[in-house]
Amino acid sequence: METGLEKGKMVQDALPEKEKLKRSLLARHMNMIAIGGAIGTGLFLASGASVSTAGPGGALVAYGVIGLMVYFIMTSLGEMATHFPVSGSFGTYATRYVDPALGFAIGWNYWLNWAITLAVEIVAGALIMKFWFPDTPAIVWSALFLMVIFGLNYLSTKAYGESEYWFAGIKVSLVVIFLIVGALMIFGLIGGKAPGFSNWTTGEAPFVGGIGSLIGIFMIAAFSFQGTELVGIAAGESENPEKNVPKAINTVFWRILLFYIGAMIVIGFLLPYTDDNLLKTDVESVAVSPFTLVFERAGFVAAASLMNLVILTSVLSCGNSGLYASTRMLYALAKEGKAPSIFARVNKRGVPANALIITTVFGFLAFLTSLVGEGTAYTWLLNLSGMTGFVVWLGIALCHYRFRRAFHAQGKDVSTLKYRAKWFPFGPIFAFLLCFVVMIGQNYGAFTGEAVDWNGAMATYIGIPVIAAFYLWYKITHKTKLIPLKEVDLSSHDY
Repeated sequence: METGLEKGKMVQDALPEKEKLKRSLLARHMNMIAIGGAIGTGLFLASGASVSTAGPGGALVAYGVIGLMVYFIMTSLGEMATHFPVSGSFGTYATRYVDPALGFAIGWNYWLNWAITLAVEIVAGALIMKFWFPDTPAIVWSALFLMVIFGLNYLSTKAYGESEYWFAGIKVSLVVIFLIVGALMIFGLIGGKAPGFSNWTTGEAPFVGGIGSLIGIFMIAAFSFQGTELVGIAAGESENPEKNVPKAINTVFWRILLFYIGAMIVIGFLLPYTDDNLLKTDVESVAVSPFTLVFERAGFVAAASLMNLVILTSVLSCGNSGLYASTRMLYALAKEGKAPSIFARVNKRGVPANALIITTVFGFLAFLTSLVGEGTAYTWLLNLSGMTGFVVWLGIALCHYRFRRAFHAQGKDVSTLKYRAKWFPFGPIFAFLLCFVVMIGQNYGAFTGEAVDWNGAMATYIGIPVIAAFYLWYKITHKTKLIPLKEVDLSSHDY
């Protein structure tokens, strides 16, 4: 029986050189792709709920700990992506370093996750537009945004990278301005009297709600950081992956952490955790985003319109990256024989057009479920995709651990690696365990009441049995096994 890798080699060998992905993403594109994946509504809206729930101190601790976990995940990914930069990234690494069945499960679920995310973002974009055009049907805006996102991805990889560069640039600029304005307000230079530490000492502050609240914020923080792994997908089309991937991971991660920690400090100093507005975190509540509240107190009267515009670009950025990531993952699955070979075909501009079209169609169909009945099917799709990001992070940590162990077992010198993750093996082990706790704790409240909330638990954890089903189906069908360390393929080229 042919293995997935053998089938994949046949598919790849059948492709003319002109029909392969083009390495056209520059260093600045890679940097902004990583930043754009992690800065979004989780920062602009959910940060307020974090401070409200756990207090300013609790929010800082939670984001700091989760930030450390993400750092280790990113450095693990960076080591593998620099050694073997391929569009399939962690799906391909799971196939090579662990078990082809795991690669199949991660790859297909990651595709599903981002295809559904595309639907989520075009729904969110339509809701945001109601701020300015309340009478225009939402489906008009959703269709327009979908066409724009599809067009950017269809033009070329460079067009995607350039658009993401400017989308992310707008978000970064706003956060920098927010931090500067916030610092001036903290010291009383604008916006009235300096608040001092009043908001850190009022009521239960700085730590509110004890360990339970802290665990709850771990979940919010983890979701906020999801998307940083996109740089691993983009590595397959980076102009100079050996240089650009490590640079993107090293510099971008610390900037992202600075943005989140800095924002939490500003919000904690300027807004009391008892402010009811901080609990409102959906895309229709931009007027009470903590960013909006701070800008308004600084005297900027058009703060709500500015934030609405920035959040709109954030939504488009996420949808843009989601379509790119899911398309490349489907392309990689087809190359490895885990998806129909038609999705491995690339047009003359280096775009896997068939994979792009089917992903767009699926995203549109997922969007239509939000219009049917009460949107129950749409809600279940969201819950289905919610776990995938955490499973991918678990997979990255596991792949890196196996990658290094195989390097040692085969007598290779790690000093030959172009980029080495620090603190091995502590890093991937810590990241794996903490990520597992975060994943399992998504709805721990469903099991702590007088009666177990089975409906709530099923809605939250539906992604786990689905991923397990993908894994077991492929494993049983293809009779795959855990790859012995001495047989792990450590080559640094694509087949």
